[in-house]
This record gives sequence, C-alpha cells and structure tokens, in this order.
Amino acid sequence: MVKAEDGPVALEPRERFVRACRGEPVDRPPVWLMRQAGRYLPEYREIRARSTFLESCDSPELAAEISLQPHRRFGMDGVVVFSDILLPLRAGKLELAFSPGPTIANPLRGLSDLDRLTGDVAASIAPTCEALRRLRRELGSRAGLIGFAGAPWTLAAYATESKLSREVEVLSALAWREPDTVLRILERMSEICAETLRLQIEAGADCVQIFDTWAGVLDRERFEKFAGRALRDVLARLGRERPPVIVFARGAAHLVDDLVGLGADVVSLDWRVSLADAAGRVGQRVSLQGNLDPTALFAPLPAIARAVRELVRAGRKARGHVLNLGHGVLPSTPVEAVATFVRTAQEASG
Repeated sequence: MVKAEDGPVALEPRERFVRACRGEPVDRPPVWLMRQAGRYLPEYREIRARSTFLESCDSPELAAEISLQPHRRFGMDGVVVFSDILLPLRAGKLELAFSPGPTIANPLRGLSDLDRLTGDVAASIAPTCEALRRLRRELGSRAGLIGFAGAPWTLAAYATESKLSREVEVLSALAWREPDTVLRILERMSEICAETLRLQIEAGADCVQIFDTWAGVLDRERFEKFAGRALRDVLARLGRERPPVIVFARGAAHLVDDLVGLGADVVSLDWRVSLADAAGRVGQRVSLQGNLDPTALFAPLPAIARAVRELVRAGRKARGHVLNLGHGVLPSTPVEAVATFVRTAQEASG
C-alpha cells in the first residue's frame, strides 16, 4: 500500500500498473483483461461489420479506436493495443489469412524454408506501432499501455502448419525428429519476437506481454530445451533497461516454476493454477497476473464479484499482483460481467 503521512495515496492508473509489475507498493491491484477489446463489445462488432480483422489491425486509426473501446466503458488500468501475434510473420514471406482463425498457405517445413524468415519486421507491424503512438498521446497517465508478441515456440507452431492442430503436431513431431532444425527455427523466431517488442516499446508501450499459448504441450524437460531457451533469448535481446515484461503460457500449470525462472517481471497464470499457492511458492521473485477462469464471467454478477475479491485476497501474498483472467475474454461474454469484474477490482484495497 502506498502511504503518505495523511493516509493512503491514490495512484494514477499508468503508475499503478507499472509499479505492480515491478513489485512496488500500490494502492490497489491494477486490472485489465486479455482480449478486452473484441467481439463481446457491440461497438467492436460495428467496426468489424465494415472491415475485416486484418484491415482493422492494419489501420492505425481503427486499431487505436478498438483498443480504447473497453477503456471508455470500464476504465481498466491497462490498455492493450489491438493487433495479433502473427502479424510479424508476414515479414517472413508467410501467407497469413484469417478465415476466421489463422491459416498459413505456405508453412515452414524444414531448414530449406529458413531463408523465408528474413523480412522486415518493422514494416509488418508499422500500423501497430503507429496505433501505439496514438494511444500514448490519447491516454497520458490514465492507463498503462501494453504491447505484445507471440513467443518463439508459439510463432513456430503456427508457422509450421497450414491450420494449427490442437496438439501442435507438426512442430512437436519435428522437435523429436529434427531437434536442431527446430532450434534453428526458434532462433529466428526469437529475433522476430524481440524485434516486435522492441519496436512497440519505442512506440510507447509501458509494458509488453509475451504469449506462449502453446508451451503447455511440452513437458518440463522439453520446455527448457525449446520454448524456455528461446524465451530467455528474447529477454536477453531486450536488455536490462527494458520496461516490465509479462510472460503467459496457457495450460502450463506444470511449468510455473520454469516460467518464474526465465527472468521476466510478471508471470501470468491460467485458471488451472491456484493464485494463492503460486504466490506462496514464488515469493518475491516475480509479480503474478491473473487468473479468473474466463467462463466464470457467465456466472451471476454477485458470484463474479466474490471471485474477484477472492483473487485480490490471494494476490496479497504475491510480490505484486495484476488482476486479469486466466486467458482471453470469450466472444459471448456479457458486457455487464466485464463491468462487474472491473468495478469490483477498482473497489478493492491492496
């Protein structure tokens, strides 16, 4: 709790967000939601009725407007730029489309395809960076600005299949059959991930999150050999003067200690992990983010409020706590449920 001689000091949302990520005292836990800008909002659906997903991402004006929509409604402490983790792969001459999920017409098949991963990342995410600059000017201190990128393993998973399988079959099989090939692919994906984050930081992001959505398919040994090693490379490329970095891996309850050991500032937990237990194990090593089950937002509103208050209590054991879901907002989530989640978080004491 931030205190002055006269009592608790209320922080500006931007400062609250960054301080919690760094494990510094705050007046209350900051709150935002993964996929907080999206299909559950009627104003987002209005925009999407006039433009495709990629057109929305590639228009700085639309991307900034979509990013701001949930903040206008709910006043979260963090605003995440509207974009997609796969956009930087277009720099690698991969033919990306969304129909509605992501597909790649010419996936990587082996070392012979590595020369396709040599394009200009800056050009591929220039609209996202311009959206970040617009958001920085618009928001000021009213919210922390969040950029993001896909982790090397997750980028490689999408890049090696036309339409990604639930078990990440192609990349996982290739990692058993040709581990050196996968390590080479991951090295290039680490460069792409780090460059994506570096450019977003330059454009004004106060914090960046790395999404390793598919790391959970790996056991601990293979996580360290492939995904973890690549994540450490990304963090090393960003250097010591970087802003806070959040690492998120879905379905990775068995990897919490490994994620904590990477050197990021915040580990985002999915809903399968007890926040209280994780806080007790992690101690002062990192801050934690999360981690309400996204389907809990379909519960009655009083139940949502109780769940949020329980998370706030559990998060007091952590070095720092950023309130969030354990994954993204689902498209059919009631708007009032998100309002209840955010409002209850804002009323909580640290």
